[in-house]
Amino acid sequence: MTSEDTNTVATAPEPDWDAQAAAFDDEPDHGLRDPEVRAAWSDRLGAWLPEHPADVLDLGCGTGSLSLLAVEQGHRVTAVDRSPVMTERARTKLAGRAAVLCGDAVNPPVGERRFDVVLVRHVLWTLPDPAGVLRRWRELLRPGGRFVLVEGVWGTLSPVGIPAGELTAFLAPLAREVRVERLSGHTLLWGKEVDDERYAVVATV
Repeated sequence: MTSEDTNTVATAPEPDWDAQAAAFDDEPDHGLRDPEVRAAWSDRLGAWLPEHPADVLDLGCGTGSLSLLAVEQGHRVTAVDRSPVMTERARTKLAGRAAVLCGDAVNPPVGERRFDVVLVRHVLWTLPDPAGVLRRWRELLRPGGRFVLVEGVWGTLSPVGIPAGELTAFLAPLAREVRVERLSGHTLLWGKEVDDERYAVVATV
């Protein structure tokens, strides 16, 4: 496990995702419209997800861009978002190739189903009790399953987010192996230069 100092950073009020849905894919890393940005995320996702076809639960899926990449790599995807507008856009984008559900990411409407991967990008930092949420999500994973969590800290004067050290501390009692991959310097992922903290954590339970 990576060992780092933990520094709590404030969460921000949750945006109105229904209102933001129309312009959500305009961000390079959301819509993945640029072929180079899309290829960069596809390469990363291919390294983070299992090599064999797996059951992937994409929580807070937005318009479904990462879900679509996972489907294209042969995985069976269930995508969940609490925004009805985002959900409809994800259904359109995925065109029946994945199950898309409207519901709460904290307690997704998947019944007793279990998954090989819980995939979450830029969602955990918005939640008031990330440690408790991770414990809940741990129950959704099969033995040997994994978390793939893409998070960060944004802003300088009033930063919001979860530092990597804090997230790895939350995962320590839940996973047998935790790996941090730094992403800030990989400009193709974001379609621009970034100077804040961006990273992925892959944690095997």
